[in-house]
Amino acid sequence: MSMDWQDLMLTLPDGQQIHAQHGTQSGGGNKPTLVFLHEALGHIRMWKTFPEQLALATGCNAFVYERLGYGESSPITLPRADDYLVPEGEQRLGEVLDSAGLGEVILVGHSDGGTIALIGAAALGDRVKGIVTAAAHLYADHLTLAGIREAVERYNNSDLPERLARYHGERTDLIFRAWSETWLRESCHQNMNFNRWLADIHCPALIMQGKNDQYGVPEQVTDICAGIGDNATPLYLDGCGHVPHLEAPDVTLAAMTPFIKQLL
Repeated sequence: MSMDWQDLMLTLPDGQQIHAQHGTQSGGGNKPTLVFLHEALGHIRMWKTFPEQLALATGCNAFVYERLGYGESSPITLPRADDYLVPEGEQRLGEVLDSAGLGEVILVGHSDGGTIALIGAAALGDRVKGIVTAAAHLYADHLTLAGIREAVERYNNSDLPERLARYHGERTDLIFRAWSETWLRESCHQNMNFNRWLADIHCPALIMQGKNDQYGVPEQVTDICAGIGDNATPLYLDGCGHVPHLEAPDVTLAAMTPFIKQLL
């Protein structure tokens, strides 16, 4: 089986453009759409085949997009605001879904995208039927900051810029700085806390993290679940770190698929 993918350029109310891809399959229109929210250095192509695999396993359509500054979406400028994830979840996510003509959704977010999924689920209410997060951050912990500092070292002393440039091209340096400089700015990591949105999440939530995640302490999962309450399910995945869908795709699919199916 395969899906039919359409490449989209969506225009937001403020005129900025968002690059997206919408994958459809027979019967998928009768179910919530899986919306994939990428990480801080993400890109549509960096998801590889995972969105299609999960969509086919659940019978849902899939929607993947690049946030402002990424891929073919409209550019951003530096410095980035400390609370840059908040408008992505509270405002732009809904605008993107409206522009794409999507109704009910299930949010699947990785890292920064996981945090956006939490904020978005609180902001969009009943439109979000469920969320799945992998490596979402509720706050900046010591592993997060140490991991970013180590990534900066690799960026300056390895082929990391060349590898990222395969996806980000001439935007590579801007995207990396937008991530690293913002998170390492003292005002950002001291004030970052997304706990206030959790009580407004009323849909089922699967909160996942690789057992070897080098960018987040295990308490990220338990604290998120405590804030959401009974609708949240914690899950630690064996054999992977910060990127479960690429490091352990079979295990990740096996965890996400039954959770999503019970929402349909």
